[in-house]
Amino acid sequence: MPSIVECVPNFSEGRDRTIIDAITGEIDKVAGAELLDVDPGEATNRTVVTFAGEPEACLEAGFNFVARAAELIDMSGHKGAHPRMGATDVFPFVPVSGMTMDDCVELARRLGKRVGDELGIPVYLYEYAATRPERKSLADCRIGEYEGLKARVGDHKWTPDFGPGAFNPKSGATAIGARDFLIAWNINLNTRDTRLATRIANRLRERGYGMKDENGRFVRDDEGKVVMVPGKFEGTRAVGWFIDEYRRAQISINVVNYKLSPPHAIFDEACRLAEEFGVRATGSELVGLIPLDAMLLAGRHYLKKQGVITGVSEAEVIHAAVLSMGLEEVAPFDPHEKIIEYRLRRPGLLTSKKITDFMDELASDSPAPGGGSVAALCGALSASLASMVANLTFGKKGYRKYNAEMDALAVRAQELKDKLTDLVDRDTEAFNRVMAAFGLPKKTDEEKAAYEEAVAEATRGAALVPFEVVSMMPEVARLARTVAEKGNVNLTPDAGVSGLTAGLAARGAAYNVRVNLQNLPDDDFTRKLKEDTDRILAEVDEVVKEIRGIIEGRLWEE
Repeated sequence: MPSIVECVPNFSEGRDRTIIDAITGEIDKVAGAELLDVDPGEATNRTVVTFAGEPEACLEAGFNFVARAAELIDMSGHKGAHPRMGATDVFPFVPVSGMTMDDCVELARRLGKRVGDELGIPVYLYEYAATRPERKSLADCRIGEYEGLKARVGDHKWTPDFGPGAFNPKSGATAIGARDFLIAWNINLNTRDTRLATRIANRLRERGYGMKDENGRFVRDDEGKVVMVPGKFEGTRAVGWFIDEYRRAQISINVVNYKLSPPHAIFDEACRLAEEFGVRATGSELVGLIPLDAMLLAGRHYLKKQGVITGVSEAEVIHAAVLSMGLEEVAPFDPHEKIIEYRLRRPGLLTSKKITDFMDELASDSPAPGGGSVAALCGALSASLASMVANLTFGKKGYRKYNAEMDALAVRAQELKDKLTDLVDRDTEAFNRVMAAFGLPKKTDEEKAAYEEAVAEATRGAALVPFEVVSMMPEVARLARTVAEKGNVNLTPDAGVSGLTAGLAARGAAYNVRVNLQNLPDDDFTRKLKEDTDRILAEVDEVVKEIRGIIEGRLWEE
């Protein structure tokens, strides 16, 4: 899975479009970072920006963003309805895919150090990046806002994590942190009654609602505070409101940890509570973007509830989620616009082609795509066939005892199929990098040294891509063996072809590993890759041999 981080910085200008465009324009200047959304607010005099991409690219774009905001915004004259303390007020890093929270904490600290050292702006680390418990909350970091920063000078409690302890009158201070992905989402009700929406929201949200006695009065503790009944979903904030545009009440929800409180679970409980209060949850509306994983969790949850196999294509799983949560009730839901990974995904140079165009390209006089891409494609086809056999075995008479196994197998086969499909393009991209390295100048000694290192580095990369294919094929072959042994007997040839293409993919990819290693020195990297490739290839060959025995025993038996 590619490493993708999301950044949601807020800066203190929401009225002057020239300044807003200048600051946000820094994002797309860095390759690998992409500006996704710009939301200025006139009353708040603040702009919320969303961009995402490769971690290092986002780090560089983020620094340029903060530097530009510091150059163009003077906080000494700033007024706005939203709490703020700096030109760039807050800058969170959010893990999307291939990233851990620890990775985002590291990015936050690296950015904080650069902002403090190079721009002279005090930086306070918050949320998961906080170095002190009292700074975990953004609201606590921002106490007193910009106007209170001067009073912090000399107070040890307010020594910034990075940057000077002095007051910066022009740029103020910045909070930089790492947090979970926030899903902003509304559940639609078939009523205009905001009170009913609020009652449901109070039972969903983590904070809950105030306990009342038999007379309808709030119950208070010894200190006079209202006793709260906790809501069901941790890390969830929710309110009820009325939307004129839709002429209905909604439950507006912020989910700050979708793995702890997944949207599908919240939606199901909202439906149950709505029924209890005499109304219906008719659908929902996503505000902004959502991680792919959250949609896949939802889709598989609803497919499982229907008693059907969940190991179908990613597109089908997402379709099930959209239908089940009514995500298209008030507005179209385009996965390519609403799922953050899809927004950042570039069409594959080869995999986006029609099959006839791909074959024409393959048959041309161009050296790429070649055998490496075909080997990866064979691996993807093998996984696809294993999934197909599992899908057509699930629920069939005589095979229901294998339902759980076939479901899990199909899910994993789909995952492997997607990874191998990605390698079809990556193999050609790796070859093109080798060709680009060969084109570097080599007239001077320095150029020769740089040329040799670039060629070696690109060649190592070109060997590692087909090695990824080799590495996945034992698991793909074992899936093929399972469907050969336990799958629908009518699909015996399909299981056999799955096994054969797994073997072909492994051996073809191994050829491509070897040819690249011939152009590298006989060092530890080369020796280990050879040994690992040969060991894995032998493992695949053994499984494929077993599959042939199973298949041919069935097809040739009298």
